[in-house]
Amino acid sequence: MSSDPTPATQASEATPVSPASEASADESPFRTERIARDEAPQFVLPLVVRIEKAAPPARTDALETAARAVLTILADRRSLDDGEWAQTMRDWQDARIRKVVRRARGAEWRRAAALPGITVTGKSAEVRVFPPVPLDGWPKDLAKLQVSGTDLDDPEPPVEADPSAPVLWLNPDLDMSAGKTMAQAGHGAQLAWWELSDEERAAWRDAGFSLAVRTADPDRWSALTSSGLPLVRDAGFTEIAPGSCTVVADHPALRR
Repeated sequence: MSSDPTPATQASEATPVSPASEASADESPFRTERIARDEAPQFVLPLVVRIEKAAPPARTDALETAARAVLTILADRRSLDDGEWAQTMRDWQDARIRKVVRRARGAEWRRAAALPGITVTGKSAEVRVFPPVPLDGWPKDLAKLQVSGTDLDDPEPPVEADPSAPVLWLNPDLDMSAGKTMAQAGHGAQLAWWELSDEERAAWRDAGFSLAVRTADPDRWSALTSSGLPLVRDAGFTEIAPGSCTVVADHPALRR
């Protein structure tokens, strides 16, 4: 699923930039060099996708639902100010941004759904996002879930994205599993969220965090990566090379 310092967990990892800061290219949220944030306690944001054998979700819907799940917990009142998740959310964002996508079905899903978190539903996908946990402090009902087996397909090609809505564009040259791509889409959505004003965030939230995840064609991808829009660079612990550009977050409010 994205980058990870230990192959057993397959976490997607990034180093955060403060929402109020303006980062240079040398301060990319996905640089792999060790920095001060590596000295902070490390947390991970767990995401669990429901994949029943008889009715797995469509791939694109799972990607979009995972991205919306990340935005939903970022905006949740429990994650803000003095909310019950606020300190953990701050600790997570002050260190390297890590996301782990695991799968569940049947009783596994029911046990996961009983833990504190938020379930976000798409057209066919269900993704539950949980407040961050320490790298070595997973709840047992989540720690037992598998990270493999998240390969998904689209029964039909996704429709063309609405240019007036936010789009998370995927690198057309990378071949990533659905689980890894879900984590990358979550990173892209989070980077866009950090760049928005309070008013723009509220408008996006009120619209149900509408967004699309699509694979860019090569010409569009080349233009997107030089556009100044938020760009995800993977740390390269799993599946792809370090520094690979995976997602460009194309939110209308961020277009220059």
